[in-house]
Amino acid sequence: MANFYRDNKDLKFHLQHPLMKKIVSLKENDFSDSNEYDYAPLDFEDAVDNYDKVLEIVGDICGNIIGPNAESVDSEGPQLVNNEVKYARGTAENHEALNKAGLIGMSLPRKYSGLNFPMVPYVMAAELVSRADAGFANIWGLQDCAETIHEFGSDEMKDQFLPRFNQGATAAMDLTEPDAGSDLQAVQLKAKYDNNRGTWILNGVKRFITNGDADISLVLARSEEGTLDGRGLSLFVYDRKEKAVIVRRIENKLGIKGSPTCELVFRDAPAKLVGERKFGLIKYVMSLMNSARLGVGAQSVGISEAAYREAEKYAAERIQFGKPVIEFPAVYEMLKNMKVKVQAQRSLLYETCRFVDIYKSYNHLSEERRLEKEERAELKKYQRLADVYTPLLKLTSSEYCNQIAYDALQIHGGAGFMKDFPVERIYRDARITSIYEGTSQLQVVAAIRGVTSGLYLDHIRNEYEKVKIRPEMEYQHSMLVNMTSEYEKCVKAVLDEKDNEYTDFHARRLVEMAANIVMGYLLLQDSAREDEYIHSAEIFIRKAHSENREKADYILNFEVKDLGYFKY
Repeated sequence: MANFYRDNKDLKFHLQHPLMKKIVSLKENDFSDSNEYDYAPLDFEDAVDNYDKVLEIVGDICGNIIGPNAESVDSEGPQLVNNEVKYARGTAENHEALNKAGLIGMSLPRKYSGLNFPMVPYVMAAELVSRADAGFANIWGLQDCAETIHEFGSDEMKDQFLPRFNQGATAAMDLTEPDAGSDLQAVQLKAKYDNNRGTWILNGVKRFITNGDADISLVLARSEEGTLDGRGLSLFVYDRKEKAVIVRRIENKLGIKGSPTCELVFRDAPAKLVGERKFGLIKYVMSLMNSARLGVGAQSVGISEAAYREAEKYAAERIQFGKPVIEFPAVYEMLKNMKVKVQAQRSLLYETCRFVDIYKSYNHLSEERRLEKEERAELKKYQRLADVYTPLLKLTSSEYCNQIAYDALQIHGGAGFMKDFPVERIYRDARITSIYEGTSQLQVVAAIRGVTSGLYLDHIRNEYEKVKIRPEMEYQHSMLVNMTSEYEKCVKAVLDEKDNEYTDFHARRLVEMAANIVMGYLLLQDSAREDEYIHSAEIFIRKAHSENREKADYILNFEVKDLGYFKY
């Protein structure tokens, strides 16, 4: 029987990262839950063994239920029946299997019927589900909304909504509107407090809402009359039991067809305020979006893994000119580069998860006790890193995902263009990853802060350059050191112009240069722990070096006046 966790040893490798000891200790608060819950771990080894066993279950469900259902779900899709979304047969079967296994709400504390998992194993589960069916990953993965309620909701709100996730409740982020896509400051759905009913009332339209008919929805709405910007927005929880929302339609999409994307009409819909008024966008949704972008990172890696495996399988079986096409240099080079990109983006994914795990655990601990000075410094450090690594991850992983899916279809040749092979569906599913939860262009806007503030450079120089490596990898290390110096020179050249438009113009090049260096170092570190990553590190660093030289040449030979050539 197939098991998507057991057949991918990269996942267990990242689960055994040295920083996991710190993450588990913080998340388990020195294993204090073991006094109250018999299934809580007693120590680090017990916790990791538990993650391993749960991921085995996820891998089994993905390999034997979700994966086999993917084609029929893509063909059947969801339907709108009497103002309710009816999932495809396979989608309902997938959800029931994961729910019965207790895998919904797995990152929530045990007091809310969760498993209290850190982000690393939770995101690994998301990667496995995405490899099986990227569309279904959107339904299962939106339990991230539970984290936002847990982080910012009142005790009463948490008690009301969080235990429902373990019972199978689905979730949605109701953010986008017809005239407010990337620009969420333009949201106009109105929230007004009704004194007679003693509740907030929502009225307006939301569009492109993933899993729009969810049981529990987080809704961004304008609570402050007369405002036009983000400071007038608040976040609310809407319960589908209220039956005050009309599902106007389910969108007919290019890919991820099993995931219902809806247009919703709120008509006097009662809702509960999350946290404080006016902080809906600037605080709560920003946190929610960071979690969602981490989720798209996991989805992108899962799709990439699926695409690579389909390409490798087909290339080994397809005979042309008397031999399998995998034996032709033009093909085996493509496959090797695909594999290296999967490993590089996966290393960046779990590095980002580790940063998120540490700062979020410190945040939760600060609610129970006063943090020590060193702990407060660590919280601040890892939060800053998470804030700039999350858009870097989302940009890089989604772009790699599209490249890998493109190459996988190309290796299939004409057969890949037909619906006879899964790669056609995978190719369509991949396309959305660089669009939703913030386009690649918007990720650059967020990630450029890591460039201009010097945060990427500081972390590369003070952390990555100093990590112990294999002696035989010294040459690759020296290449990365030289790439870092070249990157620093490019950043200085751009910032010295003191022109915001000029910085924006080169932002993507600078961000991608930083990403190449970071992923190069991460693979170099991986190679110090596992022989298999040696060749991957060599290949990635060589290609990254060439790409960065090209970008540097463009930047250093470009002048502000040249911007005029591109303007319309």
